[in-house]
Amino acid sequence: HGGGYAEYCTAPEVQALPIPKGLSALEAASLPETFFTVWSNVYDRAHLAPGESLLVQGGSSGIGVTAIQIAHAMGNRVYATAGSDEKVAACVTLGADRGINYRTQDFLEEIKAATGGKGVNVILDMVGGDYVPREIKCLAEEGRLVFIASLGGSKAEIDIFEIQRRRLVITGSTLRPRPVEFKGAIARSLTEQIWPLLEAGKIKPVIYKSFPLAQASEAHRLMESSAHIGKIVLEI
Repeated sequence: HGGGYAEYCTAPEVQALPIPKGLSALEAASLPETFFTVWSNVYDRAHLAPGESLLVQGGSSGIGVTAIQIAHAMGNRVYATAGSDEKVAACVTLGADRGINYRTQDFLEEIKAATGGKGVNVILDMVGGDYVPREIKCLAEEGRLVFIASLGGSKAEIDIFEIQRRRLVITGSTLRPRPVEFKGAIARSLTEQIWPLLEAGKIKPVIYKSFPLAQASEAHRLMESSAHIGKIVLEI
């Protein structure tokens, strides 16, 4: 279920995934948490369909690089926000059709311009707060906004009529408290649909840096600095 660091842990067998062919144990260790989260929220919950578009808020995060790569490999158009030009470039390299520097650009204006005013079908958001009203305007008709965190604040003001008029869906989830059977179903979907893409090299682990377990505090300092692109891994 997560929540600590140790040399060994137990996990229900149905939640376990095979190490994809060609990847090291370190690379494989960087995959499950973000892949479970992205698959469960973007595809199972928001039902991102072939030909639809996805906006990933925080595209250079561990979740972000996973969402960009999966959606790109599945044939979806992908847009991503990030906090520097370097991170925006990394998002594009990973498969984003367009990257947006949220410090210097308005993501609403950029998405409207990129989509001919139509907006995107799904937004994966870990920010919340004052992003929400703009995200609602970013959505296409029948669009879906999915929350997986609220780093910018858990409260937001929404225009209910706008949701009614364009038949929008606002949803979200947390993964850790869900039952073993639920997580097992996600593991089966990943094994069948995403692991072959990893083994074919169409999706790759993105590890910024690894640290020995004894240097976990250094890893947390790096994470809190937001200087990283992708995952930070502790190595036994």
